[in-house]
Amino acid sequence: MHLGVDSFVSAVTDPRSGHVVGPQERMAHLLEEIELADRVGLHSFGIGEHHRPEYYDSAPPVILGAAAARTSRIRLGSAVAVLSAADPVRVFQQFATLDLISGGRVDLVVGRGSFVEAFPLFGLSLADYDELFEEKLDLLLRIRATEQVTWSGRHRPPLTGQGVYPRPVQDPLPVWVGVGGTPESFVRAGLLGLPLMVAIIGGEPRRFAPLVDLYRRAGERAGHAPERLRVGLHVFGFVAENTRAAADTIYPGWHEMFTKVSAERGFAPPTRAQFDATSGPDGAFFMGDPDTVATKLRRVSEQLGGVDRVALQMTNPRLAHADLLRGIELLGTEVAPKVADL
Repeated sequence: MHLGVDSFVSAVTDPRSGHVVGPQERMAHLLEEIELADRVGLHSFGIGEHHRPEYYDSAPPVILGAAAARTSRIRLGSAVAVLSAADPVRVFQQFATLDLISGGRVDLVVGRGSFVEAFPLFGLSLADYDELFEEKLDLLLRIRATEQVTWSGRHRPPLTGQGVYPRPVQDPLPVWVGVGGTPESFVRAGLLGLPLMVAIIGGEPRRFAPLVDLYRRAGERAGHAPERLRVGLHVFGFVAENTRAAADTIYPGWHEMFTKVSAERGFAPPTRAQFDATSGPDGAFFMGDPDTVATKLRRVSEQLGGVDRVALQMTNPRLAHADLLRGIELLGTEVAPKVADL
């Protein structure tokens, strides 16, 4: 199993000093985090895409380009690129260019996104939420397969043999499909033979086993080799010297984030009891000391029939930079070796 980190590049208020970390300083911190992840041997670092005031990740390829110039081994990717609201031609060009800069270390994870601000921002209708993704994924894969593209759809002007450049180092450029809990999304990824990145942000990870099995069966029926049907997980988590410290460090920012989201979506405010339950042995959060996190990773991999990679989303708005750096260090030096044989 390969381990990595995903970041939504949230705005941060230092929990000890009350210092509000500005966007420029936050970007500097982020690049330090990615450099450290590279040094301690983590497999990947992903940058999300949001168009909200509390996040600074609206342009992931720009951030990843800066990271590529400062790293040598770690894979860099999206977490996820909101393909539904983007032009697949530009997405391919940006990530192909990034692949050239990084020497072939890019993974493009595409999805529909968990927030909807991108749709009105780019003049798109939420009524076309699923159709936009399906059509644009089709075009992205067509571009990946051939330089001169002939294609037509409902939401973009047709291509009539135009070339799309540059071409990446990796052939083909790795494209993963990011999914939540919709069975149709798992089936679509399986039929296309694309690797799957499952976002588990609540509930119990073992409950995703039937969906992962659905993905693998769809891929098998479509004639794809088992080694093509890779499964990754995007999960919320944190590693500290002990489990109580991990939870206490992360909880204030988690409460702030989910209080805001709950208010927007009409949900009840989150509680510490919910957080602690979700951080437990069967919950969705991978939280604790290195042994606790490694044990949970091994158990969840077994429950899901094998997992190729897991990325921990460890940033939040009340997490000190020093604490995040230590969490990344522990993930790379102490957790990763314990699950490397999976």
